[in-house]
Amino acid sequence: MASTTISGVNTGLNITNIVETMVQAEKAPKADQLSKLQTKTTAQISGLGSLKSGIASLQTVLKDLNSTALFQKRTAVSSDSTLVAASATTTAASGTYKISVGQLATASTVATSAVAKDQTFGTGNSLTLSVGNTALPTVKLPADKAATLSDVRDAINSQLKDSGVSATIVTNPSDGQSRLMLTSTKTGSGNDITLDTGGNSDLEKLAIPTKGNGSASDVKYIAMASNAKFSVNGLDLESATNSVENAIDGVTLTLTAPTSVSATANGVTSSVDKPITLTVDQDKAGVKGTIKKFVDAYNALVDTTSNLTQVTKVGDDKQPIAAALVGDAGVRQILSTMRSELGRAADGDGPVRILADIGITTDKNGKLAIDDTKLTKALDTNYAAVGNLFTGDAGLMSRLNTKLDTYTQTGGVLESRLNGLNNTIKSIDKQNESLTLRTDQLRTRLLAQFNAMDSLVGQLNSTASSLASSLANLPGVVKS
Repeated sequence: MASTTISGVNTGLNITNIVETMVQAEKAPKADQLSKLQTKTTAQISGLGSLKSGIASLQTVLKDLNSTALFQKRTAVSSDSTLVAASATTTAASGTYKISVGQLATASTVATSAVAKDQTFGTGNSLTLSVGNTALPTVKLPADKAATLSDVRDAINSQLKDSGVSATIVTNPSDGQSRLMLTSTKTGSGNDITLDTGGNSDLEKLAIPTKGNGSASDVKYIAMASNAKFSVNGLDLESATNSVENAIDGVTLTLTAPTSVSATANGVTSSVDKPITLTVDQDKAGVKGTIKKFVDAYNALVDTTSNLTQVTKVGDDKQPIAAALVGDAGVRQILSTMRSELGRAADGDGPVRILADIGITTDKNGKLAIDDTKLTKALDTNYAAVGNLFTGDAGLMSRLNTKLDTYTQTGGVLESRLNGLNNTIKSIDKQNESLTLRTDQLRTRLLAQFNAMDSLVGQLNSTASSLASSLANLPGVVKS
């Protein structure tokens, strides 16, 4: 609000400073009160936000551990994954298997008869490639010019780009003769590449018949398509691909290399099979890791609540610093609720009813501690019982999550408190606005009053001067 600056020329007073001092003296107590309330409320909002975040992080882990799928997972561990890798589904039975790989599944690679590098093959012709008994779409060669070997290659690669067959040109430096080399990605016996020119004489030298059939004696059968040959516990098996599903029920094998190794005896080197060991079992490591995540998340929440409710001593001559939620009954209730559930035994009389049965106990600081040896033993000997402790509607994770939902869900305890605190902040803002308005009005009123006083003093001074002058001019008045 605009105000008139008074110089105080008639009174000799610094009226602006006097008025401002009076205004601040009137404003300061209420402003200080609102500032402290705002600081405290803001700290509480931040504290409750940290608490809510910590609870949400714990709930995420609770849901992960309350999963029957977690306890149904299986692992397939190879003694040498560079030779045979594996994965397992929940249907895989636990067991140990010896896997030998004699040969990998291969795909066909062939090369046409040699031709001059600049040879052409007529115009408007076509050819058909087949992979095993499957004929691929007909490849059409240029109709507007005589096709070169490069044109044939490009036509195959562009028109059969999604078929798994590719073409390239290989040239012999010694004689300059070139061949069209064709490679397939389809493995398995009987999936060899053939190229049918339809009897076209222009394309005759590019024909690739089935090996052992036809007159194209200069064709090079570089690699024949073949099955993978392997054994499981001595039982010989074959697969058209190197990714083998359900040779062992629920297990996918990825064959990468033969399991044979070279051995030399009496100066003679021979190939000796060295099978890998494949172990299929429950995913105990995954379960243990998730249990440790639960313990870590719980302990992190305990740390959060401690930091939010502690009083820190900063020195003998200083006031202790209180955290944002010191004395907050709601925080104590959260910890009390969780500890009550953690100590509650599961129904029944099984070997695992409480966390202590699997090596998880509470230390003097209220945190959870894990005895890794005891947890490992529990998973090895009572795997299903450990799963029952954590999972299901009556399981520990579900019970904890239900209790915590009271605080974190929409309309829950924490949201209600945060809404109340945010309303307090809004009220403080309005009170600050009102205080500013009142102090502006006070400033204007005081300035007007001092202005009137200064004017009055000026008028009195003027009257006094006029009166003194008149008296001095009266006859008979002796001037001193």
